[in-house]
Formats: sequence, structure tokens, C-alpha cells
Amino acid sequence: MTLVDVHAHFVTPSYVRAAIDAGHAHPDGMPGWPEWSAAAHLELMDATGIRTSVLSISSPGTHFGDDAAARALSREVNEHGMEVVRDHPGRFGHFASLPLPDVDGALDEIAHALDVLGSDGVTVKTNAHGAYLGDARFEPVWRELDRRGAVVFVHPTSPCHFESVSLGRPAPLMEFLFDSARAASDLVFNGVLTRYPAIRWVFTHGGGVLPLLAGRMELFRTAFFEQEPGVAPVPEQLREVWFDIAGTPFPHQVPAFAAVFGTDRLLYGSDYCWTPAVAAAAQVASVDAAVQPDGDTWRALTTRNAAKLFPGLGEGGSDVGR
Repeated sequence: MTLVDVHAHFVTPSYVRAAIDAGHAHPDGMPGWPEWSAAAHLELMDATGIRTSVLSISSPGTHFGDDAAARALSREVNEHGMEVVRDHPGRFGHFASLPLPDVDGALDEIAHALDVLGSDGVTVKTNAHGAYLGDARFEPVWRELDRRGAVVFVHPTSPCHFESVSLGRPAPLMEFLFDSARAASDLVFNGVLTRYPAIRWVFTHGGGVLPLLAGRMELFRTAFFEQEPGVAPVPEQLREVWFDIAGTPFPHQVPAFAAVFGTDRLLYGSDYCWTPAVAAAAQVASVDAAVQPDGDTWRALTTRNAAKLFPGLGEGGSDVGR
């Protein structure tokens, strides 16, 4: 078993109840909530050769409008996630949820998750109630995570008022892919990537539409925006970001991604449990069947890359944001 799955999710009954009570019975337009257990997750991992899965809470996150409730819910799911890690040594890792847009709460949770619990990094959504990641109010969060050299897993969520453009379909079908690009562009155009180079950002789903937009973003940066000296072109900045291949990586998406960003920071992701086990297993099969131009395998390549990002993960150790 070799694969390291950096994009794996869990839910708890109390988290689902809190989300439903806050109006998320059909989160992001999906039919409902998945079920999750460590036993079922391990069964899928064993069947598909996944050595270690890094768990996180997916969209809609843990902030439903009230800061105090979001702080309590983030703490609850983070402690539960790390219990799973401790109960199954080497099989799971954990990205801690932050209660953004509550900056003070996020800073407290970073310290607790990374210093006390030993989480492997943190997870944020592409936007927090419409505030994107380049928003100036989040600077203290990025400053602290940069100081720690932390891994920040950026998971897409619905943009505000997505229902007006989604044509009645769930946001993960298309809107998630565009919101990832929107969040990445906000990090670029507001200078966050260059100001905080020690943060190890991980974006999902092969960057969504970013491979097609990186050149257009650079065109606008150079043609219409004031240039700051020493700032790298947009494609170069994004080549420093890590990306997972959750979703439908083959036969088309990963080759298009690799042509723009290369494969040195490409990681495996299943998106289980929001992706059902049957579909997750089929996706792994597509990864194993795809041919690498140099004769390598995508399984081996993504596993080597994961070892660079997470030394010791899956070997009983924890990166702890170091």
C-alpha cells in the first residue's frame, strides 16, 4: 500500500446536526450528507492500496454565522479527528478546521491544533462567507502560518449566491472548480503567495480551471495592473503551490495540468467520503491505469511528492506544522 491521500473527509453526527440546524440540510446543493466511519474508510483504503489518508472537514466548514459556536465546533471536530489518528497509527493524518472569518478564533485554533493536538496542518475554505483568502483581515492568520511553515489545505466551497448561476445543480459540479481558481487568483493578486512563502498551500481537484486561466491571469497582471518589482509571473507563482488530483484526473485533466504546472507538486486525493466508495475505487483504478510519459507511475510520483510535503506521515509521526 503506497498512496497518500491528502484529500479525504470525515463527518461526525454532532457536526452534521449542527450544520443541518444552521440550514445546511442540502450542503452546497447536494442531496444530503454522507455517512463516515473509520472502519469503512479503512476498508476502502485497504482495497485500493491507500496507506495513509489525511482527514479534514469539507464544505460548508465549521462557521455558520456565530463566532462562539464556530470556535466550539472547530475544537470539537479537530479533537475527534485527532482521536481517529491516534486510534489508527500510520493510517490517518489530520488537517484542522479553522473558524474563519473569525480571525482571533482561527489563531487560537491554530495554536491548539498544531501545538497541542499535533495536527498535520490546517484547512480553510476558498471563501469565508464571501471573504476570499487575499482579504486583508486574514493577514494575521497567514503571518502565523508562515512563521510555522504550515501546510494549508484549501478546499472549495460555494461562492455567495451561487444558486443564481448554478442552474439548479450542486455547486461541487462546477462552482467549486471556479471558486478554487478565484481563491488562488486572490492570493496572487493581493500578494499573499509572495509575502508568505513558507506556507505550503494545497489546492484541490487539479487546480480546477486554473491551468486554463493562469496565462490569462498573467496577461491581465502585466497589461492592466501596476507591476511590483521582483514579482514572478502568475504561472511561476502557482508552480510553488501543491495540488491534489481528486475528481476526474484522467484521461484529460492531469495531462493539461502537467503541461502548465509540471508534476513536482502533484498529490493524490480521493475526496472520500463525499465521493462514494465505489467512485473513489474507480478513480484509483484510473490513476493506476494511466500511463506516465517517462514510464513512471502516477501512484509512485504522487507518493514521492507526498513524502516531500509530509516527512514521516504514515510512519507513526506527525508533521505538526513544522
